[in-house]
Amino acid sequence: MSYESPEDKARHDLINPALTKAGWKIQHFKTANIYASKGVAVEFFQLGKRVGEADYVLFIDGKACGIIEAKKEGMTLIGKEPQSNRYAQGFPKEFVFIDLPLPFVYESTGTETRFTDLWDPKPRSREIFSFHRPETLEKWIADGKETLRKRLTEFPKLENEKLWPAQKTAILNMEKSLFGAKPRALIQMATGSGKTFTAVNMCYRLIKNAKVKRILFLVDRGNLGEQTETEFETFVVPQDGRKFTELYNVHRLTSNKILDSDKVCISTIQRVYSMLKGEKKFEEINEEKSSFEDDYSFEPASVEYNKIFPPETFDFIIVDECHRSIYNLWKQVLDYFDAFLIGLTATPSKSTIGFFDKNLVMEYGHENAVADQVNVDFDVYRIRTKITKEGSLIPKGETILKRDLRTRRKRWETLEDDIKYDETKLDRAVVSKDQIRTVIRTFRDKVKTEIFPGRKHVPKTLIFAKDDAHAEEIVQIVREEFNEGNEFAQKITYKTEGEKPENLIRQFRNEFNPRIAVTVDMIATGTDVKPLEIVFFMRSVKSRNYFEQMKGRGVRVIKNDDFKAVTPDAMAKERFVPKSRKSSRTALFGHLLLNIHMVNGTQK
Repeated sequence: MSYESPEDKARHDLINPALTKAGWKIQHFKTANIYASKGVAVEFFQLGKRVGEADYVLFIDGKACGIIEAKKEGMTLIGKEPQSNRYAQGFPKEFVFIDLPLPFVYESTGTETRFTDLWDPKPRSREIFSFHRPETLEKWIADGKETLRKRLTEFPKLENEKLWPAQKTAILNMEKSLFGAKPRALIQMATGSGKTFTAVNMCYRLIKNAKVKRILFLVDRGNLGEQTETEFETFVVPQDGRKFTELYNVHRLTSNKILDSDKVCISTIQRVYSMLKGEKKFEEINEEKSSFEDDYSFEPASVEYNKIFPPETFDFIIVDECHRSIYNLWKQVLDYFDAFLIGLTATPSKSTIGFFDKNLVMEYGHENAVADQVNVDFDVYRIRTKITKEGSLIPKGETILKRDLRTRRKRWETLEDDIKYDETKLDRAVVSKDQIRTVIRTFRDKVKTEIFPGRKHVPKTLIFAKDDAHAEEIVQIVREEFNEGNEFAQKITYKTEGEKPENLIRQFRNEFNPRIAVTVDMIATGTDVKPLEIVFFMRSVKSRNYFEQMKGRGVRVIKNDDFKAVTPDAMAKERFVPKSRKSSRTALFGHLLLNIHMVNGTQK
């Protein structure tokens, strides 16, 4: 098809399909029926000799409410705002309109679209994924000039006696950022300092005072969604006495559906991506891997318009544990939504701060939290083994046991050549049970003498393994070396069957047994296990931020009575101990780590 101009090509090949997907009926000015649908976009609209021709005028229920200025693909758009504003102001008075100037103004090439709401206190254009649906503009028209950005300037005094000072500061600083309509903001608060509780308070104030339609609360893994849901369920509304969930519907997504009544949706970004792709189902197992460990050889998630979940589905998105995968693999999922973004993290990286426009509204580190007695400090204990540091050699002629990784079938084989391996192959290509046993036996002998002298019971310990098979070996050896049964040490990974991993985590948190849990990355970020006193690394960690998250599992304070209910011979949680192995990577972290094939960490 040939076009009279590049603008015509952009209009008919890109803009018209985008408007149709968003629910608009497109009509020509000369033959238009502005009542043909709830939302009608009239092309080539004649505004009068002194004003000119608007590419599109938008009508809701027969009343003009907006303008679209179309430009050819590749054109920059901010410089076109004076033209579209002139059309919005010059709309002829002989037609029925909502207000003058028409409040909803778009500039678009079809591949890029900018939008300005002239009813905002300080109208500022923003890039959006696609045009808003007619039902959305209808809702905004009903709200009148009390726009979301106007309501975000009118928060009442913050009154909640349960908030710690740092939490109050975070909320007030966030609201100051929203007063200026800044689209992205980052809150950095140390692990254990109550980021989720702070976020729930923010959600309540946003819904109650700013009349926010819906909030998406993104968690790092599926099992953290249940923990977040519990925070909402137990939150008592200040000056009201009712629970949050008695007033507003909180929906932890376990299916690919959102209800009209939902005010807060809790999900992983993996599930949200599945929903945008139009998938009917999404297996929960796909939500149980931390995005800290994503394979960055994957292509970034491509996103297309979905009329069931349009870009205006959420007014706010809170990204908990907003680590690096958000900014590459999954960035387009966040960019799809026309929503304010709030990041929560204990360990911001440069890319994190950059993604949130350097709008770091709160900095509250581990040292601050320890000083405020919100967290406990840590000691580091090292265990060294030669194989961990240098690897080893298996001489030819040795008879070794080989295991098929897929079937786990065993066979004996006599080596024809020497096999030399370094530490990177240990417990992956080569499993040295003797080395694992040496480390665990050392831990057994030292835990109640040097690390926690005088203890009768083994402190709650979390061991990070390299993979599921490595975790299996560790659990077996722990049980043998401590001369204990199955309940004493449990594996908690995605491959655990018979009991849901979240139930095992709950037992680890609230019951006497298990004393030792072995995981890979299921409990690495966000999971709250307050009685934990030892964090034990039997693996290296690629990311410094991920390492800090893992180490941070032990910093949380706990009431003495609750602590003694789980560990009867403990007086109070005053510290925790991270154990680590010495390597160039741990040296980079700048921490005095435990030297071992593994890293042991005890947190207070």
